[in-house]
Amino acid sequence: MNKANPPYSLAIFDLDGTLADSFPWFLRTINDVADHFNFRRVAQEDIEELRHASSREILSRLEVPLWKLPAIARHARRLKAEAAGEISLFAGVEAMLRMLADNGVQMALVTSDSEANAREKLGDAAALFSHFDCAASLFGKPAKFRRVIRRAGVAPARVISIGDEVRDIDAARAVGIACGAVCWGYAAPAALQALRPDHVFEQISDIAPALIGARNPMQA
Repeated sequence: MNKANPPYSLAIFDLDGTLADSFPWFLRTINDVADHFNFRRVAQEDIEELRHASSREILSRLEVPLWKLPAIARHARRLKAEAAGEISLFAGVEAMLRMLADNGVQMALVTSDSEANAREKLGDAAALFSHFDCAASLFGKPAKFRRVIRRAGVAPARVISIGDEVRDIDAARAVGIACGAVCWGYAAPAALQALRPDHVFEQISDIAPALIGARNPMQA
């Protein structure tokens, strides 16, 4: 494969649950947020069911009014900033990102977190990203994707979004780009696989070879 012409020219990554291992922090924090904003607490027995639900279904089951979402998002970003030391990248993420960069793939980060929080989580790997579109609203990923693709100057056919939630797949399809789902994040793998994404990644080392069109260089 020509190094300058990989199958995908732009990879748009989600952050939490995809690159950063924030789900344990989320489980420790969600009920404090629920109490603060007066929505239903998450019981241990609710977790697996919620991992199979869409974003709208989650909001409905937790009885979260849509009008509260901006305030909840701001509160969550502040809590994440305070807990930055507790949230690290998954093992192998930085090596995977460097492999993509070395093979000519532009990278963008689209996340509901703040850019400052995102850069802190990414550490040195933040320099590998050409584009950041942060502080997205819960249902605003399609608009964010379109903006990033326009900035990158890449045809949609050469773009892939990689995330860990149903809404990541929905957003990719809304803008006509490929979608990849990771099996180690917030949503249950079965819920993602049921939507038949273009790629299902069972481990981080699967991502680079799929995107650059080569055998797994991280296991060579």
